[in-house]
Order: sequence, then C-alpha cells, then structure tokens
Amino acid sequence: MKTMGDNLDDMVLVCPACGHSDWTSNGQVKDFSVSGEWFELRECTFCGLKATNPQPQPDEIGRYYASQEYISHSDTRTGLINQLYHRARNYMMRRKLNWVNQASGKTSGRLLDVGAGTGHFAKYMSDHGWSVLALEPDDTARKVAAQKLRIDILPLESLADLQPASFDVITLWHVLEHVHDLTGYLQHFHSLLKSDGILMIAVPNHTSVDAASYGDKWAAYDVPRHLWHFSPKSMQMLLEQNQFKLYQKMMMPLDGFYVSMLSEKYKGSQLLGTASAFLSGAKSLLAGKK
Repeated sequence: MKTMGDNLDDMVLVCPACGHSDWTSNGQVKDFSVSGEWFELRECTFCGLKATNPQPQPDEIGRYYASQEYISHSDTRTGLINQLYHRARNYMMRRKLNWVNQASGKTSGRLLDVGAGTGHFAKYMSDHGWSVLALEPDDTARKVAAQKLRIDILPLESLADLQPASFDVITLWHVLEHVHDLTGYLQHFHSLLKSDGILMIAVPNHTSVDAASYGDKWAAYDVPRHLWHFSPKSMQMLLEQNQFKLYQKMMMPLDGFYVSMLSEKYKGSQLLGTASAFLSGAKSLLAGKK
C-alpha cells in the first residue's frame, strides 16, 4: 500500500479491493465545495475501484471539510438543497430502522454508528429500542449533536477501545469513501461484530445512471473528501477480502435526487436545474430497482 498524501505516480498502489496494481487515469474532477482544487481519478482496471489522486494525508484533510455548507457536520438548513436534505433524512430514518431490524432479525441490541455526523440516526435508533454508541471524528458535528439533540458522540479514536464481538450491528452511512485505511478499518469492524452481526454500508456508486449523466460534475465524487469511489463489483470484492459475506444490496432511494440537485448546481443550471435533477434522480431510482 501507499502512504496517504503521496501522488500515485510516485509508487505502485495495490488495490485494497482486489489486490491488483494496474491503474488507469480516469480524468480530472474539481472540488466544488471548498478549495476549488482539481484532483485526478485513478481506476483499477480489474475491479473498477477508483482512487482520488493525490489523497490528502489524515493530518491535512481537515481543511477540506472546513465549510458551513458541509451539511453532515454543520446541520445547516440554508438553501433549497439543504432543506430538501433534512426532509429526506427524516424519511430515511424510518427506512434505515426497518433495514436494521430486518437484516439483524432483531428489534433491539447494540449498534455502533461510525461517522455519526450530527447524530440524528443515532438518536432515532436509540429512541426505537437500540443501545447505540456513536462515533464521529469532527468536533463541530459532535458539538451540534450535544447542543441540538442532547446526545454524547465520542471521537473516532474511541474505536480502538471497544471490546471484540460486542455489537449486533455496525452502520457506516456514507463513511467508507472517506476512510484512508480501508483494510484496517474493515478488519477491525469484523472483530467488533458478534458471530451473527451485520455490517451495513452505504456508499456512492460511480456506475450509477446519475454518475454517467453528470460526468466530472457528479457531486458524489466530492473530492478529496471522498478518497475512494466504489462500483458494486469493487465493493463486493473489498468485503470478501476482509472476511465479510455480502448478504444483500439495497438502494438508498433518495440519494440520486440529492446528488443530482448538487450536480446541477455545479453545472451552473438555473431555471431547468431542479427539473433536470428530478429526472436524473428518477432514472437512477428506476435503474437501481432492475
């Protein structure tokens, strides 16, 4: 493996999903949210995993999250897109509760939510029978959770102190794409789960209809905060490499609409942007159901 922050041109990168080391350039993508900088995408020719190049090192990447518009940390309601996000989040809470209960076969137990953001999912699950431990690396997000929801979210470093085989469910809602050490984290999550435990992961899919539609302006690339960009094939191979068995694949039904709205903003669309985003999101939703 490489040291994060180094340019991939300087060394051979072994793909964490499949173990191959043949990568091809997949174009340039702009950081529309914070820095305005451009980053290259590299794609593994064997499994389709994409890597942001270069990847800021862990002690440097914090500045790329420094925006009041980064909603998972600030919980802002400013602007139409963020208002829609809040409404969609409330709907998805119920969906996620059902998914957790169905996948685990339980309606209560110990749940670890990693990358909890401002804590709304953790609070919802706690209110519906689950004993929840929430972890979040961002100080601002943890403070928002304490002030608005009155819940205590621990820093990510607490992950190292957890007891093996102590959780029924671990959830990673749009977290894994931010993780530098995919293999290390997944192996640690495997050790934390009980023998019948469930790991639930949501990540953007760079083979989706909306990704194809928006190209380098697809908002879910979100470089450099997203270090990795997954395809269904690469995700399955990554999980199998780390002792997990893929149980089920599901769609996040509103993600395509939200990402399309942001992508239209990056395109500079005005009057027709909302209609185009709705059409793109609908196409992704229908394609994902096939």
